[in-house]
Amino acid sequence: MARQRNDQRKADGSVSAWRPRVPGVVEVFHAHYTEYAYPMHVHDAWTLLIVDDGAVRYDLDRHEHGTPHDTVSLLPPHVPHNGSPATPDGFRKRVLYLDASRLGDELIGPAVDAPDLRDPVLRRRVGQLHAALALPGDELEAESRLTLVGERLRTHLRPRGDKDPVPRDPVRRDPALARRLRELLDERVVAGIGLEEAAALVPAHPAHLVRAFSGAYGIAPHQYLMSRRVDRARRLLLAGRAPADVAGATGFYDQAHLTRHFKRLVGVTPGRYRASGTRRG
Repeated sequence: MARQRNDQRKADGSVSAWRPRVPGVVEVFHAHYTEYAYPMHVHDAWTLLIVDDGAVRYDLDRHEHGTPHDTVSLLPPHVPHNGSPATPDGFRKRVLYLDASRLGDELIGPAVDAPDLRDPVLRRRVGQLHAALALPGDELEAESRLTLVGERLRTHLRPRGDKDPVPRDPVRRDPALARRLRELLDERVVAGIGLEEAAALVPAHPAHLVRAFSGAYGIAPHQYLMSRRVDRARRLLLAGRAPADVAGATGFYDQAHLTRHFKRLVGVTPGRYRASGTRRG
């Protein structure tokens, strides 16, 4: 009986799905399948797929495709496709379902013609985006990464005669725009702000806004915001406030969110940092 249950788990695999608080992302879906095969089906959203282990074989518009681990696959909405393991041990995949605000219908045709994109930079950025989406409180980072991913996808899907063989990120200097965003982030250290709202207030295209800020200050907008929050947290911790209280007072999602960023920037946990100040007192 135990062996039968193990065999069943192996056949069924495992899944994790959620809807993050990031505009344009309909769903995040992570799955590990060993034997399961998808029948032909459609989605009403764009399917952005990376495979971490194994490979997937699928049919799209009556043509067979595959997803080795170094490929990013983009399947357009309303076009039937299926999917099955292409290796004996199945596959482990991460998927983002994106609505039309990120990729328009005019890109459906090019995506049908070339759904599998071999682009190491894009592959790395999609992985970083998934990491940000998995952590509540890091929505500004996720929005920024999604904006740059969408820009690179659109570059791939432009007509062949209008693009380089390998997409290149444009270098755009705009120190005045970067300064306006920094001022806005300084005003919203605790409350925070989404990238779309910031872009509307500045105003600027979200991708241009991220690039201008990073180019001017050598740090991404979300990194700047977290640095400002950690600085505030340090002062409150040295004043004797408990880490849980400090997290809420400085704009972090919860104590775990504070701890993750605090340790990354300071090298110790908030609790140890607070204790060091108490000992000196």
